[in-house]
Amino acid sequence: MRIKFEVLQAEFKRVLTKLNFTETKANQIATIFAENSLDGVYTHGLNRFPVFIQYVKDGLVNPDAEPLAQEGLGLLERYDGNLGPGMLNARFCMDRAIALANEHGMGCVAIRNTNHWMRGGTYGWQAADAGCIGICFTNTIANLPPWGGVDPRLGNNPLIIAVPRQDGHVVLDMAVSQYSFGKLQLYRDAGDELPLPGGYNKAGELTTNAGEIMESSRLLPIGFWKGSGLSLMLDLLVTVLGQGRSTAEITKSEAESGVSQVFICIKPNGSKQTTDLIEQIITYTKTSGLENPDKAIRYPGESTLKTREQNLKEGIPVDEKIWEKVKEL
Repeated sequence: MRIKFEVLQAEFKRVLTKLNFTETKANQIATIFAENSLDGVYTHGLNRFPVFIQYVKDGLVNPDAEPLAQEGLGLLERYDGNLGPGMLNARFCMDRAIALANEHGMGCVAIRNTNHWMRGGTYGWQAADAGCIGICFTNTIANLPPWGGVDPRLGNNPLIIAVPRQDGHVVLDMAVSQYSFGKLQLYRDAGDELPLPGGYNKAGELTTNAGEIMESSRLLPIGFWKGSGLSLMLDLLVTVLGQGRSTAEITKSEAESGVSQVFICIKPNGSKQTTDLIEQIITYTKTSGLENPDKAIRYPGESTLKTREQNLKEGIPVDEKIWEKVKEL
């Protein structure tokens, strides 16, 4: 089943308006959710929308909140998100980082007491569209065991790096686990095996069964101990820079709310030399021989552009059960 972008967006806006979001905020949030599905990130588009609505109803997201400036330290600004909608706080912070980069060449904005930003890549694309290199990351509730441990003590902290490019931005949007929690849900619900082991079952064995991994809560970090270390460092950075809550503190509340995030922008030299360097790297990467002749090498973000074009033309594929659930809200 496929739904036109405008239909999906309008349905999201209808639900948000019922929950007393202003016209402007309802439209902005609805657009972000619809664009996430449009770009093929269904786990943080339609599929995540009912969860967001429940967080609003539970009082974990404050529809009326606005980010409040806490401190300005030259290239670094700090804000309190006041538990407002995470995607609006994130967009505001990236806008501030872009403004600082345009003025000084670089800008860093940290925010505390905010909420889930949905697809982190949204803000990488935002920076790249503004002609900036963008880097952003967030902490989360503990859902990843540290290397050598069996209990979740680290957040599956996403990291986004974006580089602007005329023929299609290069945007890396990655979780710190081999498969994000949302991706595991998709495989589990479809009854499909993962292409590669993504975590452990309750017996402590590596498995490609997404359901078993979710049951054990032992996701496999990327690069084994390296991914574990990266998650820890990202938590340290967002907590220290934002003076906010760490994964340990977020986890105490048993709900992923009040997280900390950082947004960094760098204004690159827009010369032909810079453009040529970017193309040189991408072109050289694609000269590798193919493991599978039917699968081309793609840079991060390349598939997003193809998916966006296809879904605009044919409609966005949706989970019918979730779509019906949203229409009943």
